Amino acid sequence: MNTRMRRAAVAVIATTMAVSMAACGKAGDDKKSDSSSSSSGGTNASIGLLLPDSVTARYEKFDKPYFEAKVKELCSGCTVQYNNANASAATQAQQVSSMITKGVKVIVISAQDSAAIKSSIQQAVNKGIKVVAYDRLAQGPVSAYVSFDNVEVGKLQGEALLTSLGSKATPSANVVMINGDDADPNAAQFKKGAHEALDGKVKIAYEQSGLWKDTVAGQKMSAAITQLGAKKIAGVYSANDGMAGGIATVLKGAGISNIPLTGQDAELAGIQRIVAGTQSSTVYKAFKPEAEAAATLAVDLAQGKSISSLATTTQTSGSGNKVPSQLLTPVSVTKANIKDTVIKDGLYTVAQICTADYAKACKAAGLE
Repeated sequence: MNTRMRRAAVAVIATTMAVSMAACGKAGDDKKSDSSSSSSGGTNASIGLLLPDSVTARYEKFDKPYFEAKVKELCSGCTVQYNNANASAATQAQQVSSMITKGVKVIVISAQDSAAIKSSIQQAVNKGIKVVAYDRLAQGPVSAYVSFDNVEVGKLQGEALLTSLGSKATPSANVVMINGDDADPNAAQFKKGAHEALDGKVKIAYEQSGLWKDTVAGQKMSAAITQLGAKKIAGVYSANDGMAGGIATVLKGAGISNIPLTGQDAELAGIQRIVAGTQSSTVYKAFKPEAEAAATLAVDLAQGKSISSLATTTQTSGSGNKVPSQLLTPVSVTKANIKDTVIKDGLYTVAQICTADYAKACKAAGLE
């Protein structure tokens, strides 16, 4: 009986040791797994995303969700702190201060006013925060910049206008130019590219800033019609689709039809106007790759990684800072290639474009 008890005790001890060793092994495996997960996911961090306005449809509808999704994909433990400046440079400066207080590691910012935000960016950098300029090159010590080749955007707009004019594109043909906000460095680049395409081929008879607002652009268009005469305008350059909407309304009210009107951003309303024939072109700057590129830069900077393989070129900001940059390629969109661009990329479905008001025009354009 004592022998059996001793054997049983030994068996219990052996079993207990085995279980204990297995548990240790499992704990070690879990620790190893956690370490592996941490190394693959990288350092968790809080990343700030500051966008300039809610009037431009792309920011809230596309840029923000694409950016957030990519950050989560690259760094499951990272969080995104988001603010929209609602077209106020002062508000955006306050938002940068708030991001500094929250302790974010990186701020991705599309500047409402590239010059005014300079001091706020300097404050962030002084606190050890990296700053990525998104879509618009902000002034100050920016670590990286992601956007499109904005001079090329302007060239595409100008060339599309000339193509639409056809034989009417002569040095005496009056063209109205409604440019973007002078506080936005992109606006100057769009303007530069457009002039490179248009100068000498048509006459820029009226040129003003529309401040990226449809109402202001409409007012400028009304002034151009008063100055030049409704029948003396051959075409209109609008720097983006939002302003093109205001311009199209004024043109219709003045009884002006069948003249080219450009745009940019491939907004749904702009695509619908192209289908209907009240806007001739837009420029598609694919939001997803731009937002994902910014997210990748932000995560890499937050984790202390090199960005040299991503930011392969350099752009000089208005403050003279040379900024490592990643520039994507824009695409001109007309009625002829809507299917091959915004529909193919899944930006919009045919159903979204071809609502009841545009059904007949869509059918004529082959969008069914």
